[in-house]
Parts: sequence; C-alpha cells; structure tokens
Amino acid sequence: MPLDATSHQPTPPAPRTWPEGFLWGSATAAAQVEGASHEGGKEDSVWDAFARVPGAIANGETLQDAVQHYHRMPDDVAIMKDLGLGSYRFSTSWSRVRPGDRGPNTEGLDFYSRLVDELLGAGILPWLTLYHWDLPQALEEKGGWANRDTAYRFVDYANDVYSALGDRVDHWTTFNEPFCSSLLGYAAGVHAPGRQEPDAAVAAIHHQHLAHGLVVNELRTRGASHLGITLNLSNSIPRDPADPIDLDAARRFDSLQNRIFLDPILRGAYPEDTLADLEQFGLRDVIRPGDLEIIGAPIDFLGVNHYHDDLISGHPTTEHGDGHSGGATRPTSSCWIGSEDISFPSRGLPRTAMNWEVNPDGLRTLLVRLGEEYPALPPLYVTENGAAYDDVVSGDGAVHDRERTQFVLDHVDAVGRAIDAGADVRGYFVWSLLDNFEWSWGYGKRFGVVRVDYDTFERTIKDSGLAYARLIAAANAPALTSANA
Repeated sequence: MPLDATSHQPTPPAPRTWPEGFLWGSATAAAQVEGASHEGGKEDSVWDAFARVPGAIANGETLQDAVQHYHRMPDDVAIMKDLGLGSYRFSTSWSRVRPGDRGPNTEGLDFYSRLVDELLGAGILPWLTLYHWDLPQALEEKGGWANRDTAYRFVDYANDVYSALGDRVDHWTTFNEPFCSSLLGYAAGVHAPGRQEPDAAVAAIHHQHLAHGLVVNELRTRGASHLGITLNLSNSIPRDPADPIDLDAARRFDSLQNRIFLDPILRGAYPEDTLADLEQFGLRDVIRPGDLEIIGAPIDFLGVNHYHDDLISGHPTTEHGDGHSGGATRPTSSCWIGSEDISFPSRGLPRTAMNWEVNPDGLRTLLVRLGEEYPALPPLYVTENGAAYDDVVSGDGAVHDRERTQFVLDHVDAVGRAIDAGADVRGYFVWSLLDNFEWSWGYGKRFGVVRVDYDTFERTIKDSGLAYARLIAAANAPALTSANA
C-alpha cells in the first residue's frame, strides 16, 4: 500500500516543532473491530445481547464479524507500521478474558498477548484500555454497573489482564468514556444495555468511578507506572451569555458531560451543584465512606476524547439534537437526566455524517481550560479525535476523503496551538484506525483512516491515512535528524 499519493490532499498546516517524545497513534475498541464474538471461548457482552434487541441497532446489524481484526491482526499491525504509528490504543474485551465473568480464559488472553508481541515487534507502543463498554452480559443480569459489586469484579478482570500482559504493557487506561457506558447505556437506552432508568445511570457513574479508583490502586501495587482514564469532554457554550436561562443550561450540561467525571477523579469530590441537581436520583445515596478517597487516587495521565463542542440553550429549539440519538428505531430517552430541557442550537458550522458541528478551535479551548481549572491535572493525551463522513471509493480504487483529511489536520493544528498556550499535551491518537461497528449505528458510519470493505474485509488506506502518515513522518523528522547527528 503506497504512502506517496499526493493528489486530492488538502494543504496541511504550517510545520511546527512538537515536544520531544510526542506520541502519534491511532485507536480502536475490541467490540468494534475484533469480530469472533463467540469464538475462542468468548461469550456474550452486553453489546452482543443488545444487538439482538429489535430496533436497537441500525439495520439489525451485529458484532459477530465486525471487521475481523481477531483473525487479521498481524496484517492490521503491518498497516500501523506502514503509517508510522508510534502507539496503538486498543481495548481488551472483558467478555473474552473472563467469559461470563468466570475465571481467566487462556485462549482470549493469548490473543492479546500475540497482539502485544506483534506491536512491540513493529516498534509500536501498546496502549491498553481495560473497559470500552463490553461488560459481560452475565454481570448485567446481576444488575450491571448499577450493582456496586461490579466494581470489584472489574478488579478481578484487571488483575487477569495485568498478570498476562503487565510484563510488556506500560500504559493502562481503566475506562473509556464512562459518560457513554453510564448515561447513554442506563439513562438514554441508546447504548447497551439499553436501560432507561435515571437512578441506575447515576449509580453506574459512581460505581464506574469506584472501579477506576480500585484498579488504579491495585495495579499501582503491582508495579504499573502509567495509569489513567479517558473521558469524552466538550466545551459548554451558552448561546446568550447574558441570558440566565442559557447560562444555567450550560452549567448543567457541563456538570453532566464534564465535571461529574473530572472532579471526583482529579479533586476527590463531586461538584456541589451536581450533587444538588441529582439529589432526586440518589447520587448521595450510593457514595459510601472512603469511596472518594479511592476514586481520587493519583493518575499519571488523562486521556481526552473530543469530536465536537456544544452551543447550549435553556430555550426550546428544533434545529438539531444533541448528537446522541444513535441509529436505533426503538424508543429511547434523554441522557441529560434532570436537565432534559437543555437544547443544542446550531452555529451554522459544517457538520460530519454524525451531525456533529466541526469546530477545531474547540479542542484548543478545551485542552487549555483543563490546565487552568485543575491544578492537579496530569499530562494530557488526545486519545480519540476523528470524523465520520460518507466515503466513496473512486475509480482509481482510492478513497479521497478530503473532509476527514482536513478535519484531522485542523485538529492536530489545534493541539499544537494548545501546547503553545501552555497545555501539557503529550500525544494524539486519531479515531479510528479502521472503519468499524459504530455502536447503535451499526456499520453505517465510517470513522477509519483505513477503509474496510464489509463484504471482503479488504483494507485500503484512505487519503486521510496517507496524510496522517506524512504528518507523523514530518513531525518525527527533527528527532531523527537529531538522533543521527
């Protein structure tokens, strides 16, 4: 797959010098790419079960094959090497490692061991995420994340993975986007397990926080040195900063999207306004003595996932939704529990195929804000950033995805400008390496910088992937020159 194609490429931003050791990577998630959903000892995750619910997934699609990464892993790692990736962020599947949450599955762990060895052999840093939403269905049937015991079962799972891979994996992320697996899964019903129970969603948030803290402490005692979490964060911009209704709506959105996750982890306490807003849903009731000390255990990095930011109003609008409705045809609810009245007016910006507004400067604003508002903030990594567009395979067999290419280049430039403004950002991971199963949208939304033909599973590096490879090569060139001096 040649990496020298130059046609149809947008003009990249001006060259810049990146901090020494800045990490360039890409990311996927087990449930979205592996397939083999009932092979190698793996049993149902909540997503396998959810996909069988009528109307839950667009076109009734499932994770059964996904994009066959389980069977094509060495070839996929070869593509990563061709792209020049410095790191690959992947997740292990709880339901593959501990099917039915029983004892460790040797065959499942062996797959991840082979993946890690393949990455290291290609000179690519493995960046492991323990939870990217695929809870074993057997645990959901015991209450899932609304059940406090699930936090302790997560420790068992983490220990199994660490025992198998801890000798070769240095970077450990506990959770990816707990916003989605709690509020979208237990309040909105858009994501697995598809429940629409606000009290359960609030309990899930706290129990996932507890699980995070327990695992950070546990793996720290076992010698892990790079431990963190990844949150999906957004700017909350009041439509009219002089309107008290818009200001309060923006405050409540910021509470549910950002601060209910950031503050317990980085400050060891929930925001007082969040506790008050969620009083009726029992947030205070699920917090036990000592929990917040566990949750606030120091972390070594914070992963930031960012795709768009949000203009917020407290006044009704029918312009656009919040971007979380998904592809389901079954009835769903709002994820903004207690704040269902907030609305998302349009700014008239371009939109991706997910109907998300494109505003690269929002990423710069967010990264700078984090450093200003959280004195104990650890180093930041942009662990997901990318865009879905409706790709077309051209007559030459290539994918000239100009919009995605521009999206990536502009957001990388925003990261550079955030660093210029003082943000301690140490890496960028484009989402996603491969087109894949996009949750309730099934296979209808393509995020990959590598195209997957869903009939043959053939991989084709898109123009966005080629542009990213050139960007990485240019960014690393000064370091290579210095090393060879």
